[in-house]
Amino acid sequence: MAIRRSQNKKQEDETLLDVVEARDNAQVFFDNNKVAILGGLTLLILLIVAFLAYKYAYQAPREKEASEEIIYAQRAFEKDSFALALENPGGGYEGFVGIIENYGGTKAANLAKYYAGVSYLNLGRYEEAVDYLNDFSAKGDVTPIMKSGVLGDAYGELGQFDKAISAYKKAVGYDNSFLTPYYLNKLGLLLNQQGSADQAKQYFQRIKDDYSTSNEAGKVDYYLN
Repeated sequence: MAIRRSQNKKQEDETLLDVVEARDNAQVFFDNNKVAILGGLTLLILLIVAFLAYKYAYQAPREKEASEEIIYAQRAFEKDSFALALENPGGGYEGFVGIIENYGGTKAANLAKYYAGVSYLNLGRYEEAVDYLNDFSAKGDVTPIMKSGVLGDAYGELGQFDKAISAYKKAVGYDNSFLTPYYLNKLGLLLNQQGSADQAKQYFQRIKDDYSTSNEAGKVDYYLN
């Protein structure tokens, strides 16, 4: 028992020495690097304060203003008044282009890029459509389909069929009961037009197998046959 107590005491003493040594080493390290450590902490605090100030004092009011502005451009868009929606929806409110320029970094400005792309597509200004759509950051399960699908339309109008096919393939990489068969059909038609009938049939067959209740399913037998 005395030997065991002696061993335990020795282990405790060694542990205590290790703790003291670690503490002393940490103190020496801090003393030798005090300026750098305190400077780093100060910089971190300043960055946090700057971020919070940007988010709540600057960006939040801009988000609110932009979300109010875009409503009027959207109303013009819904009436197919694409030129007005882009530049001057009325009432002194910004169009999609103005919102993009004046409220950069807001969610409304990002959404305006999609609307601007579709508007330019409908106005026959396909290169502008491509530029705005490529700048649009699409997230979730639906907007990436919409972005890629409209890009496919714009590239097709420009005669850039390889890019159109690539965009449509991205669009049909998602599962949506309405949009996916719509773009599967467009992709199949374009591939067929470009002489890739066998590849086109794969996409028509997918409509028949996976989206049998869609509007497009009623047409695919014609293309498959």
